[in-house]
Amino acid sequence: MPAGPRRGGPDRPVLTSAETARGARRPPGPTVSGVCHGTLGELYQGPLRAGAEPDIAVVSFPVDRHSWVHFTPGPGAPQPLPPGEKSAAAARLFLEHYGLTLPPGRWSAHSDLRVGVGMASSTADMVATLRCLFRLFALPYDTDVVIGVLAEVERADSVFLDEFALYLSGRHRVVRRLGTDLGFHTAYVTEPGTVDTAAVTDLLLAHYRRRGEEYERCLTDLLKGFASGDPAAVARAATASAALSQDVLPKAAFGSMLAHRERFGADGVFVAHTGCLIGYLFPGRLDAALKSELSAFFHSLGHQCSFAQGGYG
Repeated sequence: MPAGPRRGGPDRPVLTSAETARGARRPPGPTVSGVCHGTLGELYQGPLRAGAEPDIAVVSFPVDRHSWVHFTPGPGAPQPLPPGEKSAAAARLFLEHYGLTLPPGRWSAHSDLRVGVGMASSTADMVATLRCLFRLFALPYDTDVVIGVLAEVERADSVFLDEFALYLSGRHRVVRRLGTDLGFHTAYVTEPGTVDTAAVTDLLLAHYRRRGEEYERCLTDLLKGFASGDPAAVARAATASAALSQDVLPKAAFGSMLAHRERFGADGVFVAHTGCLIGYLFPGRLDAALKSELSAFFHSLGHQCSFAQGGYG
């Protein structure tokens, strides 16, 4: 990426030097791939701290669902950039940064992640693209380069890390890494509609200014839960964050789910704060009987239930 003055303020990341690309070898022939997990929304989304000018901080909830990007070098009709506007932009920025040119070849992509519902689909697509390119050119994976590329394209989640993190999504800054000790089993649904994250940013910031102290307590409790390895405490804080989000981007099922949480033995409720997902957090694997009960409950609310493992642990 061409050198020049920083853009976007003092906290905006700048891509690292391209010198590591000197002498990069291009492996011949076989397909190379990049893979990135998505999210089931967030365990927390709110201000980093109470104040007049809050930043949007997130603790994304990683899920065992993925985006894949593949590149196969070879002759034939070349595809100069990967499919998807944002993935193509990420590839251009990567190539400009390292001063590289793609060989002839074909791109393909696949994703488990639904678009516009809170699964970090576009960020996962970009990260999968970048990981594919790192492998194609035999370059070491560089998180700073990834963050720098994402910062040029959109507000993003921390799916480029394989651990939980407290992340400033607008400033593209990792505030605190939270490790891989905790995991949950989930039952979740997707309510109708999609959410344009950029379009609701001003609405969110105004809400954070009004409820800043409550969010600060919620985040403190969440970080204590991670520090002590207490999934129940994390789930309680996630529920508090979800409840606060009801005042700005409500989920229709939230009240019913909260009322029936103890009946199903869930530790908490999570949401995609700027999406359409809502679900239960469970400490252990769900058996067939409980899955049947949950499916019937969500069907009574007009939704098809899905199950997935979230986090690590």
